[in-house]
Amino acid sequence: MTQNNSLKDLLAGAQLPALPQSAIRLLELAQDPENGPAEFAVPIEADPGLTGQVLRFVNSSYFGFSREISNVKLAITLVGIRTIKNFALWSAVFSLMPNPKSGPFDLKSLWQDSLRRGLFARAVGKHLGLKDAEDLFAAALLQDMAVPLLAKELGDKYRGLIEGRSEGQARISDLERQTFGWTHAEAGGVIARGWSLPESFAELIESHLDLEDYVESPDKEPGKVAVALSALLPATADESWNELDRFQAAYDKVMKGGPSVAETLEKVDKDYEEFAPVLKLSNPSITLVELLHRAEAKAAT
Repeated sequence: MTQNNSLKDLLAGAQLPALPQSAIRLLELAQDPENGPAEFAVPIEADPGLTGQVLRFVNSSYFGFSREISNVKLAITLVGIRTIKNFALWSAVFSLMPNPKSGPFDLKSLWQDSLRRGLFARAVGKHLGLKDAEDLFAAALLQDMAVPLLAKELGDKYRGLIEGRSEGQARISDLERQTFGWTHAEAGGVIARGWSLPESFAELIESHLDLEDYVESPDKEPGKVAVALSALLPATADESWNELDRFQAAYDKVMKGGPSVAETLEKVDKDYEEFAPVLKLSNPSITLVELLHRAEAKAAT
């Protein structure tokens, strides 16, 4: 049995929950570029919970419209099909993830980290001139979606890996590879394909640990670079940023004289404050900018 088959068997045995029908329909509609706001509004309006989430999202301070938007079709017209589709997709995945209560694992912190990484990947994608920066946002949000499922299925074994991170001194992916022969990135790719998510999403998710494969020529795979760079942001549970040097070196190669790390992280922190209430997430106890300054001060001593 190959390692990949072992991983597939594990996830098959986990009996992954099915995506809501509304999310499946939106993904189907997205395959035809002729479909517009009217078509995309239908499955959203058929799901009262999703309708409420979409309208709350569009009316949030994140967009800052001067009047309240009460119509789903208008909401899609104003902020774009891709934005609404990806928001609905992440909301669906968000609702399906188990909370395994596995040692130091904390689902709320995982989603805080995911939102930060999504906002960061989009900011990098926009700087690089990518038209699909919204897809980077969604893929970066979903990059760690396998972690709670693995924590639930593997119990004490996975709890040991989470504890072995030692607040960011070791990467959980390195510990996964040493212990199981695969990583949560590969697991995320398997899950994404099992849900029939777009192949581009699956590839962005499963390659988010492979920064060194793309960073020397960031123009060739800018989307993968943006998502993989986001994976080096510190976790909300960590009190220090142990991979700052690696992050800074890669960031400089990718951004090529663009905004500084501090400027980009300040934007991510600001966007997080505006976006988080839509997803009922609290603010982390320390901002990314504060973590950056703390790491820089520590390095200077």
